[in-house]
Amino acid sequence: MSKVGILVLGPAGAGKSTFCNSIISHMQTIGRRAHLVNLDPAAEPSKYEFTVDIRDLISLDDVMDELEMGPNGGLIYCFEYLLENLDWLDEELGDYNDEYLIIDCPGQIELYTHIPVLPTIVRHLQQQLNFQLCATYLLEAPFVVDTSKFFSGCLSAMSAMVLLELPHINILSKIDLIKDEYSKKRLKRFLNPDPLVLTDSANKDTSSKFHHLNTAIANLVDEFGMVQFLPLEVKNPDSLNTILSYLDDVTQWSESQEPKEPADQFDIEEL
Repeated sequence: MSKVGILVLGPAGAGKSTFCNSIISHMQTIGRRAHLVNLDPAAEPSKYEFTVDIRDLISLDDVMDELEMGPNGGLIYCFEYLLENLDWLDEELGDYNDEYLIIDCPGQIELYTHIPVLPTIVRHLQQQLNFQLCATYLLEAPFVVDTSKFFSGCLSAMSAMVLLELPHINILSKIDLIKDEYSKKRLKRFLNPDPLVLTDSANKDTSSKFHHLNTAIANLVDEFGMVQFLPLEVKNPDSLNTILSYLDDVTQWSESQEPKEPADQFDIEEL
């Protein structure tokens, strides 16, 4: 019996919800079960209904109306309320064994940097509910074709990797929006970045007073040794299958499955 949870992280607009729907649809196509867990109190379901929805406990709209808070303050309040009521989360998630849970998270980075809400939830899922977790961090491909923006995205991804202390897969979303050949060629250098190439590119686009900083960031990305990206095309089954295979490897999904009897794998009449 295994409990697997995939946390879907990334800035607002990176395509997290689209990725969640696409990976669930792909898994259903190949005969596997997955459920969508919503941890964003401001989200609305799109293609698939939420199996577990934080809005059943508390919603951002209610907090903003009743407490007269803004969206960011209201979001923090919602998660502080969730931390005070983790028994609700235990009850909602407790019955899912041998199934993937795709956990859609908010895009506000302060939830796992300034205020360690998500790290606390991660530890609870691991220690109390025995979930095998993996984090995916999405960045938009059209955003990172600029080297300075790629640096920004890398640093935010590294921040999540360090603070959550989880196996981590970085994904470049919206690959299909890259149309011109020049941008496609630039994009290839960011999938498995070379620090020297990144430094040269950044130095060409910035003032000389930033060259030392560019070099330091590029070397940090290289020394960290974990910032690589998988391309995501949500309408391409091969792209989704590649990402799913990485998720399976990281979470050891196959190793945790019980061996099937031969009769379970073939039609009885064929034996």
